[in-house]
Amino acid sequence: MKKTNMQWGVIATATVAMVGALASPQALAKTKAKAPAAEAYAAPSTNSRVDALEAQLQAIQSELSSLRASQNRPSAEAAKVQELDEWAQSVKAKPKSEGKDHLFAVRGGWMHFNDNRGSTTDAFGAGTGVGTDILTSVVDKDAFYYGGAIDFNVNNDLFGLMNNTSFGIEFGVEYAELGDRKESGLTRAITTLDSVNGSPVPAGNLQKSVTVNQLRINASPKIKFLHGNKFRPWLIPAGLDINIISPPSDAVTVLNTGMQFGAGADYELFRGIVIGADGRYHHSFDNVDGVDTDGFTLGGSVGFKF
Repeated sequence: MKKTNMQWGVIATATVAMVGALASPQALAKTKAKAPAAEAYAAPSTNSRVDALEAQLQAIQSELSSLRASQNRPSAEAAKVQELDEWAQSVKAKPKSEGKDHLFAVRGGWMHFNDNRGSTTDAFGAGTGVGTDILTSVVDKDAFYYGGAIDFNVNNDLFGLMNNTSFGIEFGVEYAELGDRKESGLTRAITTLDSVNGSPVPAGNLQKSVTVNQLRINASPKIKFLHGNKFRPWLIPAGLDINIISPPSDAVTVLNTGMQFGAGADYELFRGIVIGADGRYHHSFDNVDGVDTDGFTLGGSVGFKF
């Protein structure tokens, strides 16, 4: 403010000086009209004065030009403020970079297999009780399952292909139980055969009962849409399944691999607490020596972001 007032003071002084300078030649002209002889006599002195006034006028004009230039040119502080303002505007214009969005979830639900575990078909003739799947007693196709999974968020733009679309990897494990403490097929087969031969096995020597179950481990790529929203649908285009069955197959094989395909949605109920629902289909390219692990699951989950 002080600087501006000083500049305006200089401009006012210069203006007054210019008016005086402009008025002086007019006064001299009138004096010359009245006294030509005196003008001729004092010509050198008058010309010197006029030259001095012209030089002063030029100096004032130069000062005014420099003052105008300094008024139009922003100060160092103003330039810095303008630069900071431009930087802030550029930051606001850039898309927001959201942080990682990892998730740990516990889940469970209903599982349905394409085929039964176990068999009642007599493999060695009627009345033997020996089915085609000896080690497993007959159970139905339905089961319940529970487990957990961790979603590791890799990026939120699908490798630059789609905005607000996350790519992640899901690592999960599920336990499924098809039958609780069912009689094993081997016990039934031995008991039947001994009865046919007329020498039943004592009760204390019978094979124990068995729980028919399965453990599934999966690792799958996961694509989540609508990043930054509370509601987020997702899909698994194709993932890896590893299935471990119990009791084992008749060839005592317990492990096979397959694929899973899934879709679902998550909703952030509270900050950092997520509920979800999903459906998945599990397919194996081969059975476990006669045991089919193909089927689908429907369930829900509760997760926690970290």
